[in-house]
Amino acid sequence: MASQDVTTRLGELKLRSPLIAASGTVGSVWEWAETCDVSLYGAAVAKSVSPEPWEGKPPPRVAPTRTGMLNGIGIQNPGISRWVDEMKPRIGSLDVPVWGSAVANDVSGFGVVAKELETAGVAAVEVNLSCPNLDDGAMFSFDPSLVTSVVSAVVSTVDIPVGAKLSPNTPDIVAAAAAAADAGADFLVLTNTAFGLAVDLEKRSPVLSGGVGGYSGPGLKPISLRCVYEVSRALPELPIVGCGGISTGRDVVEYVMAGASAVEAGTVHLAQPRAGKRILNELNMVLAVIGVRRLEDLIGVAVRR
Repeated sequence: MASQDVTTRLGELKLRSPLIAASGTVGSVWEWAETCDVSLYGAAVAKSVSPEPWEGKPPPRVAPTRTGMLNGIGIQNPGISRWVDEMKPRIGSLDVPVWGSAVANDVSGFGVVAKELETAGVAAVEVNLSCPNLDDGAMFSFDPSLVTSVVSAVVSTVDIPVGAKLSPNTPDIVAAAAAAADAGADFLVLTNTAFGLAVDLEKRSPVLSGGVGGYSGPGLKPISLRCVYEVSRALPELPIVGCGGISTGRDVVEYVMAGASAVEAGTVHLAQPRAGKRILNELNMVLAVIGVRRLEDLIGVAVRR
């Protein structure tokens, strides 16, 4: 069976594969790259980093669910200065474009982190507007005016592509997406984890130390897919990376048909670090079965119908 053409574009970014490794699931990328064939991926997103070190939340902070998992890690990271020291010598030697992920407690902090990420050599900056694990549970993603402020601060600071990662909990996902686009975002990532909770029957308390955490895995897919569909319908020219519950080649095709140009796979890597090869093989098989040679020909077909 001849291989299909699975190259794709996100604005000025040309990806050899629509599969991107999601932030928070492949560490700082280099560790994962030591055991996996990262050349199968269009990009890999390093774990989010903040202006100063964040300790994260105490254990337990990760828990399995019937379909998927909950995490309440709290974006533990060493801070941008140490991150750059560790990553700058490594990024150029990796056989995959590395994207940085910026997070902060205030608008200016995002700009500080983004500039340092660019200095380290990342190919793009993903602006994490949506992690639900901060202490107060607040998200920049919820307020279009804050989305505008943060994305504008990052875009004005760097010369590389900028993507805005939004939460599925956002009250008006289209308004938030439009705000990011108007502020100069080159693409969107839809979506991050959704608010979730699990209870320990014996302890009679939430399983995570912080109570509510971020839910990811197969159950997130219909929710994130809906976000991709709605934003693509409203903003058809804005490139989208679909993210949520992707573990098979069919999942990739569904996201592309709903309007995504690429996808991020996350939770699947925690159980199957080498899942990329299987997913891409399945993707080629699905495209062959439905008689499509080029993946890009499927972008948004479900929206247009």
